[in-house]
Order: sequence, then C-alpha cells, then structure tokens
Amino acid sequence: MDRSDLQSRVAELRWYHSIDLGHGIVTPGVDDTPVRLARLDLPASLAGKSVLDIGAWDGFFSFEAERRGASRVVASDYYSWHGGGWGTKKGFELARQALNSRVEDADIDVMDLSPDRVGMFDIVLFLGVLYHLRHPLLALERIFAVTRERLVVETVVDMVGVRRPAAAFYPGRELNADPTNWWGPNVPAVEALLRAAGFTRVRTVTPQRSALYRSARAIHHRLHGRNSLAAAFRQDRAVLHAFR
Repeated sequence: MDRSDLQSRVAELRWYHSIDLGHGIVTPGVDDTPVRLARLDLPASLAGKSVLDIGAWDGFFSFEAERRGASRVVASDYYSWHGGGWGTKKGFELARQALNSRVEDADIDVMDLSPDRVGMFDIVLFLGVLYHLRHPLLALERIFAVTRERLVVETVVDMVGVRRPAAAFYPGRELNADPTNWWGPNVPAVEALLRAAGFTRVRTVTPQRSALYRSARAIHHRLHGRNSLAAAFRQDRAVLHAFR
C-alpha cells in the first residue's frame, strides 16, 4: 500500500503500541513502547529461536522479535483482539501487512495454552499481562508448559520495599481505575510465583527505582486521577527472566 493509504488506515484505529511502520509513519500508541523495550534486556540476537508473545495486542514485541532474527514468532491474544477492552486485532493485522511480516497469530487465551494447542517455544514474552489475571499462578503454570528455555515477564509490582512475598489485591478499580487489574505482587512474590510454576532460576533485571522517582510518579498519577499518592508510591513496574 502507498504512504497516504497506510496513513489514513492507521488514523482510523485506536493504538496501544507505538510501532514504526516505515515511510515516516509511527502508530500513535498510548504506550511508550520503545521505553518498555529498553527495560526488557532481550538478547540482541534471537537468531534460530522460536518466540511466543502472549498478550501481543498490536504486536510491537512480536515484530521486534522477528527483527532480531527469530526463526518463528507467534503473536497470541484473546481479550484485546476481541474488543473486550478498547482494542481489536485490526492494529496487529495492519502492522503485519505494512511490515511485510511473517509473524503468525494464535487467537487463544493464556489459560488455554498447552503444548498440544500451540507447541513449545524457546523464548516466551509475557509483557503487561500478569496483573490482569484473576489466577496468576495457574497462568504461569500454563506458560511454563510451553516454555522451552526462557520466559520474560514485565508487570506492575506493588508493595515495593516489602521483603517477603506479598501482593495487593484490587477487587474494584484501585489500580489505574481499571477493573481488569486484579493483582499487584511485589518482586519477591513474582520470583516465588515463577519458581512455584516450575522455573528453576529467576533473574530480576530491573533495579528498584528510587523513592524520589516513585514520588514523582505518584504525583503524576494523582494529577491524572488514576491512583492515590500513597498507593502509587508503593507501585512500580519490573522485568524478570525465568529459566526452565
């Protein structure tokens, strides 16, 4: 498709990811996706690796895995692609077409993952999904079953500074006024969940950010009507790598 056609089609959709489609066109995602990518500590080369991206949404990380040389990439989602939130699969499909990508898609919920349904993958990406799940340990057990080497988790964490494994529960709209957010485990809890699911080694790749940073973040959240100061100060985001 030509540039003007691509630009008009991009403008028709609501985007979560910011994806560079070429021709000077970047999707207007609400998420600063390149910043999230920089925190993941992904291998620079994924040559010869198979990758499963769970909760792929618009597909930024699926396409990035392909760009890094992965031999096979499968983008999987269900909730976002079926319009349960404010997104659909149309963004992913348009980006795949624009990028001339070979990324496959699997329309499947995380709870339905199994080797029989999707196979096994060297690298599994589980980014921005854990805190949306009512049953996080069960989900991680499903993911363990399809992970051959490494799982990369990016998630909201809560109760920062508490040393024992603990989690905040959000029965309503306590986190970002979003009723699909259920749990905010702290980093020790995420590490423990991953080990309980079967992973033998877990590495947290993001350091705990300073009180000054979290204070500024809390003020930003409060000004935008998302969280109370106290709640936002206890929260952060973390990245962990778990190895089978």
